[in-house]
Amino acid sequence: MASRLNPYLSFDGTAKEAMEFYRDVFGGELNINTFGEFGMEGPQADKVMHSQLETTSGFTLMGSDFPPDMEQSHGNDVTVSLSGDDEAELRGYWDKLSADGKVSMALEKQMWGDTFGMCTDRFGTDWMVNISQQG
Repeated sequence: MASRLNPYLSFDGTAKEAMEFYRDVFGGELNINTFGEFGMEGPQADKVMHSQLETTSGFTLMGSDFPPDMEQSHGNDVTVSLSGDDEAELRGYWDKLSADGKVSMALEKQMWGDTFGMCTDRFGTDWMVNISQQG
């Protein structure tokens, strides 16, 4: 397998719901493993240790819940970017990601010619969507 770079998102107990939401947004196959499947007992056993979504568009998105002994710290230094020239596909992603979230920049034509927008989904993940102007 060739090397690849993909986002790995962390959640505070909502990883299963979030990853199922992303599967609904992007389609594809979602695999989820809980801490309990690997021997952990107690209230964290049903939380997500690792999940991976592989889409038909070639996206890979991974995620998990924070382990009980790890402190979660939210930052604003990571945004997931979606870009391309398939307007219908990208607008469909935008509509689902921004629903019940917060739009910080509406998805609209920009001065550089592309259609661009920014939002934060209902799970707190920041997204940028850029639809390239077709020649």
